[in-house]
Amino acid sequence: MPAYNSVFNADPSPRLIGNFPLFPLRTKIRGPTYPLPFPDPPLAANESPDPDSESYDILDETLALFRANTFFRNFEIQGPADRLLVYGIWFISDCLGRIKTHYGVREATKEVNNAALDVNFALPGDPGWPLNQMYEPPRDRQDAEVLRQYLSQVRQELAQRLLARVYDDETEDKPSKWWLSFTKRKFMGKGL
Repeated sequence: MPAYNSVFNADPSPRLIGNFPLFPLRTKIRGPTYPLPFPDPPLAANESPDPDSESYDILDETLALFRANTFFRNFEIQGPADRLLVYGIWFISDCLGRIKTHYGVREATKEVNNAALDVNFALPGDPGWPLNQMYEPPRDRQDAEVLRQYLSQVRQELAQRLLARVYDDETEDKPSKWWLSFTKRKFMGKGL
């Protein structure tokens, strides 16, 4: 059975740096991409809009496909959106690995936000980037800086949405065992 690919691969002309896409996001975090509108009426923090909604973005899809795709060791990239999907899955795995079973919301938020706000992460073409053969490096230093800003924006927004799902039960201050059960899994045998 093949892994689940992104529906955003059908987008005819995403902005690319190398072959990494810069899709618009539903976020209030500043970055190089324009924000998508928030759904009306507003949704709970742990919910995503309907996939047909104009508010639905690639990060919603990444969170929705994370658990299913984590089981696959092979993944065929069918378009630029899949490259961002793969990166998002790796980042979610990294964040889940930082959340311990005894962490409350405060400790987990601190750990995950530290990971999201760290600006010393590898870009395509860097020696620390997993699967460099599938990603083209940025053309120049300016493109590299825009890509770093975009990935920082993606990491921060994905961290917020992930925490809202892992701690969605307001009565308990414990992480969801259904999310933490994926901490040992490595998508495609790789990680950030």
